[in-house]
Amino acid sequence: MKIDSISLHRLAMPLVRPFETSFGTQVERDVLLVHVVACDGVEGWGECVAGADPVYSSEYVTGCEHIIEHYLAPALLAAADVTAETLDAQLRFVVGHRMAKAAVEAAVLDAQLRASGVSFARYLGAVRDEVDCGVSVGIAPSIDELLEEVSGYVSEGYRRIKLKIKPGWDLEPVAAVRELLGADALLQVDANTAYTRGDIDHLRQLDAFGLLLIEQPFVEEDITGHAILAAAIDTPVCLDESITSAAVAGDAIDRDATSVVNVKPGRVGGYLESVRIHDVCVARDVPAWCGGMLETGLGRAANVALAALPGFTLPGDTSASRRYYADDLTEPFELVDGRLRVPTGLGTGVTVRSELVAAWATRRPLLLRR
Repeated sequence: MKIDSISLHRLAMPLVRPFETSFGTQVERDVLLVHVVACDGVEGWGECVAGADPVYSSEYVTGCEHIIEHYLAPALLAAADVTAETLDAQLRFVVGHRMAKAAVEAAVLDAQLRASGVSFARYLGAVRDEVDCGVSVGIAPSIDELLEEVSGYVSEGYRRIKLKIKPGWDLEPVAAVRELLGADALLQVDANTAYTRGDIDHLRQLDAFGLLLIEQPFVEEDITGHAILAAAIDTPVCLDESITSAAVAGDAIDRDATSVVNVKPGRVGGYLESVRIHDVCVARDVPAWCGGMLETGLGRAANVALAALPGFTLPGDTSASRRYYADDLTEPFELVDGRLRVPTGLGTGVTVRSELVAAWATRRPLLLRR
């Protein structure tokens, strides 16, 4: 496939409610979209999951846009042939910048699959027509407001509840939600690196609540600390931010630093690397699940397809569109009996609503040509 043009779109999409984690509070998403047009006219779209500021990771939206504009896009526009499978080699001259690369890969793969008449699900190796869905619940202003929000998600049918926690907001909210849900409901917590090894005795108190897992309590680089924690508590430790590649996933599992893996395609450099991480987990009999980064319907469609692979055995963060957006960038994903249908159309299987891209634009599209 020879690429004729790459367009970069910046949008501002308001969230239906503020989303607070240990990193801060979001009230809207600064969205970067990559639109690829091949010389034969086939098109593809990808979504960058980076945040507006470098607080979740070192990448951020404006930085990703700069990397794509000045490095990744020129390399692809100059190439005689581009496929998703060749991208890693073609873009390897840029060190890191996985979220930027993942957005480009998603757009190229979408175009490639549409041209070849294949869906994301079929290409990635999906084995299910629908996937179980969990929901991520941010830090609330009060316990009462937290319980009200969780009750709403339970009534909608979500099959797993995830609570964001941080020092000062952990034992009490978890106890209250566990009491609300009952002993058998799937409940997990996500610390987003908010704790240190000095908090191990405190984190051990979470064992009393029968949690499915505790996600990323320590900083990304502290694989050894997570291994120490995993040996000290009964609650399974799950790594998220630490997992940046299949090699890192295998190393963390082999060192007993994690017994569950959260796979976020944007964080690991794309969907092809996500499948490789999935395969590492399957080979080691470690459960995996697909995380979320507040994606629009575009990224959600690809994530749902990924979550339908056989090794993704736990409900992911692939929530319905209305969990985050009153109006989505594509046709909305609707929860039915706690599950989302896997798109079967070509490529991502969804259509980007060009009128909303224009309405939510924060600047004119940046068009790059051969």
